[in-house]
Amino acid sequence: MTEPIELRAATPFGDLAALQWGNAHAPPLLALHGWLDNAASFARLAPLLAAHRRVIALDLPGHGHSAHLPTSVHRYNNLDQVDHVLDFADALKLDRFDLLGHSLGAGIASLTAAAAPARIGKLLLIEGLGPLADDGSQTLSRWRDAHAQRETLRRPPRVFASADIAVRARVAAGGLDADEARPIVERNLRKVDAAFTWRSDPRLRLSTPLRIEEHQLRRLLAGIDAPTLLLLAEPATPYLPPTLMEARAACVARIRIAHIAGPHHLHIRHPHETADHAGEFLQQ
Repeated sequence: MTEPIELRAATPFGDLAALQWGNAHAPPLLALHGWLDNAASFARLAPLLAAHRRVIALDLPGHGHSAHLPTSVHRYNNLDQVDHVLDFADALKLDRFDLLGHSLGAGIASLTAAAAPARIGKLLLIEGLGPLADDGSQTLSRWRDAHAQRETLRRPPRVFASADIAVRARVAAGGLDADEARPIVERNLRKVDAAFTWRSDPRLRLSTPLRIEEHQLRRLLAGIDAPTLLLLAEPATPYLPPTLMEARAACVARIRIAHIAGPHHLHIRHPHETADHAGEFLQQ
């Protein structure tokens, strides 16, 4: 498998890290990972796309090797990530690029494409179109629960005696087997004396008190001009029900939907099938 090179870029937020595959002069494809994953989640898919693209997988703020929020800020807001993505693209002098996102990264990629349509060539989304939104039914309870979670930050960080134990912890969380989880876990470990802790910012685990409303999100999705491919798991991921995904997709002018047998991390479990869909779409 092709080994990536490490990238770092200074942005107004702080230093952001990334992994890059492929020829540095090829058309750029910027890839955004899911929640609590990192750039290594594309370690299986990126080499399959690198023949025709410079694949740059970003560690989103607070993830992987990228900077954390300053201590004066209590929590991450996924809507703010659009600025971080564009700042990172600016730092790499990417005036125009294709954009790939998985899960959380697909939500951020959707909003980025709506915010800067002139900069996005094609939009490839895996298991997500827009971020999680609010229909109003849980607004108050989510507000209270999110603020009550602040107590969890006082807990000591989790410590692992070995990387293998950390991998087992990630597998226990569900969705991936040990071989699939290992690249993500190893990129997310920090050595402390003879043990390991997570690199990722504990504040990432805090819920968002207020989500964007669904009708607002759909108006933003209508602003996506880029040709778009949405890859969804089959059977559907519970929080991505077909009726919701179809309603959101109807807002995007040039979108095509394809299905791949699950689970949620399609690009890790089925990299070749995902690459077939992605490669055909990107070369059109």
